[in-house]
Amino acid sequence: MILLGVNIDHAATLRQARYRQHSATVGGAVEPDPVALALIAERAGADGITVHLREDRRHIQERDVWRLRECMGTRLNLEMACTPAMIDFALRLNPHSVCLVPESREEVTTEGGLDVVGHRGKVQEVIEAMRGAGIVTSLFIDPDPAQIVASAELRAPWIELHTGAYANCYPVDPAGRTREWQRLCDGATRAHGLGLVVNAGHGINYVNVAEVRGLPHLRECNIGHSIISRALFSGIAEAVAEMRRRLNERPHA
Repeated sequence: MILLGVNIDHAATLRQARYRQHSATVGGAVEPDPVALALIAERAGADGITVHLREDRRHIQERDVWRLRECMGTRLNLEMACTPAMIDFALRLNPHSVCLVPESREEVTTEGGLDVVGHRGKVQEVIEAMRGAGIVTSLFIDPDPAQIVASAELRAPWIELHTGAYANCYPVDPAGRTREWQRLCDGATRAHGLGLVVNAGHGINYVNVAEVRGLPHLRECNIGHSIISRALFSGIAEAVAEMRRRLNERPHA
């Protein structure tokens, strides 16, 4: 079974659009509560919850993360930048796993994978700190051979292959879609051969998941935008249950 991690950042984005200057993150008129949404997602079948605590706190706030840590029943996955402040926060929080991602204030959501080769020392520092605390580290990387090899050399237990380039090609560029899909398959096979656990995320939706679930050695998909978008029409429980069903749907004979 392929696991489903639900990213709830966009629920917090909606809250911050109205209540950015508010002193509270929940209660009274402040809504929606991303933690309440996460708990419903868990009950609907989510195998874990992902949040990205950004440097500029544009959506998820520290209090959200602490509340999740206290009341979740599944796994908490913290996306984070490779900074001393985030290392300290993660060690205090003690989530099940952290996923190291690049971070830019200009981007709306994470675009592109982490440059493990170019930031080897910083990445190694985080991996070793998390390993010492019993926290699993995942590296969000493009399906590039050099990045995959570097991840294995640094003894990162997991990688999350960035599926954004593939997802962007999916509906409009058949040739690009074929090229990017092959890169993902080759990357997943290479990573597995080097002993890395293979996860995937970014741009996965209710249509392209039919192909994504065929990625070799795939353990988990982390999906946020498409699930939150679907939830606006059908509710978060149905949105999570439907994605989990599609992720593990048996192929037709």
